[in-house]
Amino acid sequence: MIATPQYVTNNEGKKKSVILPIKDYEYLLEKMEELEDIILYYEAKLEDDGEYILFEDHLKNRKKNV
Repeated sequence: MIATPQYVTNNEGKKKSVILPIKDYEYLLEKMEELEDIILYYEAKLEDDGEYILFEDHLKNRKKNV
């Protein structure tokens, strides 16, 4: 999971930035991409007049179009 982040603060002590180990940053990017795929899949299902496709097929088609 995510380690304790380090914060960069301004002179008033308000948090302005976060420093994460690269491993944690890459983990978060991977999870965001997975969520984006899920959202795009459900949006595609809604636009497709009720015709369903397998999630795996959606991922394959998405990767072909990238």
